[in-house]
Amino acid sequence: MTVAIGIIGCGNISRKHVRGHLSVPERATIAAVADVDAAVAAERAQQAGGARVFTDYRELLEDGGVDAVDICLPHHLHAEAIVAAAEAGKHVLCEKPLCLTVAEAGRIADAVRAAGVTLMCAHNQLTLPAVARAKELIGSGALGRVYDLHTADSFFNDFDPATMGWRAHTATSGGGELIDTGYHPAYLLLHLAGARPAEVTALLSTHRLSFMEGEDSARVLVRFEGGAVGEIVTSWAYDPAPGTGMFAVAGERGSLWSDGTTLRHRQRGGGTETTSFPTVDSVPAVCADFTARLTAGVRPPHTEQEGTDVLKVILAAYESARDRRTVAVAGLRAGR
Repeated sequence: MTVAIGIIGCGNISRKHVRGHLSVPERATIAAVADVDAAVAAERAQQAGGARVFTDYRELLEDGGVDAVDICLPHHLHAEAIVAAAEAGKHVLCEKPLCLTVAEAGRIADAVRAAGVTLMCAHNQLTLPAVARAKELIGSGALGRVYDLHTADSFFNDFDPATMGWRAHTATSGGGELIDTGYHPAYLLLHLAGARPAEVTALLSTHRLSFMEGEDSARVLVRFEGGAVGEIVTSWAYDPAPGTGMFAVAGERGSLWSDGTTLRHRQRGGGTETTSFPTVDSVPAVCADFTARLTAGVRPPHTEQEGTDVLKVILAAYESARDRRTVAVAGLRAGR
C-alpha cells in the first residue's frame, strides 16, 4: 500500500516533512501541496517531485487525489484544517500544537471519530531511540514507581520583529514560547510519565524577546494522577548550561537521564549503564513513521487523545501563570 500525501501549508517546517515522506517511496508519495502563497506552494511541489499545486486546501481535499494530509500550518489554523480533512475522509498528520482551545480539541475528536480516520500528532521527539528505550525501561518496572520527571528544550532564538511573523502574536500562535518549542518537552513529559495530568503550576517569563506578545521562557510543574511530579523547562532566551539534559526520570528503584542521544540508567545502589544511539533527524522520521503506521494499521503513539492532554497542560500553565495559582486540568473551561 502506498499512501498519497497532501501537504497543507508550505512554510519552512514543510521542507523537512517533504523529506520524510520522500524517504519512504515504497509507502508514500506526495500527490499535492497547498498554500495561499502560490510561489511557496510551487517551490514545495518541485521539492516533492512534481506534486499538484493548490492555493486552497479545501480544493486539495476534494480534488487532490490524496489519502492523507500533513498539516504544517500556523497554529491557529490547525483545528479548521483537521476537521475539514477528517470530514473529507483523509487521515491526518498534524504539526504541534493539536489546536488552541479545549473546544477546538473536542470538535477535532468528534470529527475524527465520526469519520473513522487516523489522526497522528507530529510529536517528533518520540521517534528518538533514547526516548523509546527510556519508555521501555520505565514500562518494564526497572525504576519502580516513578516519583519525579524533568524535560527541557531551550535555545537562543534569534528571531526579531521583522522575522518572527505570526509567532509574535498570541492570536495566531496561541501564546508564546511555551505553546511552540515548549510543546516538545510537554508531550515528552506526558509520554514518559504514562499517566494523565491532574494539576499544573507555572511561571512564565520574558527575559529577552520583549517584542513578543507572549512569553519567551517558561517553567511548568505537573502533578500526575498517581502522584508523580514533572517539571518542564523551556526557553527561547538562552542556550542551556553545559550538561543540561533533555530528560530525566527518578523512581523508587533507580533513575535514568539523557541528552537525547546517550541514555544513562542507574539502579539504586548499583552502577550506571550507558547506551549511545545514532543521531536521528526526528521531523522526517515522524513523517516516515506516520505512513508506516497507516499501512500496518498500528495506532500512533500520540493521537488526538494524547494531543488534547498535552494542550490541556499548556492551557492550564497559562491560566496558572495569569491567576498565580495551581490549576486543575479537569477544570479547564471549554472556551480556553
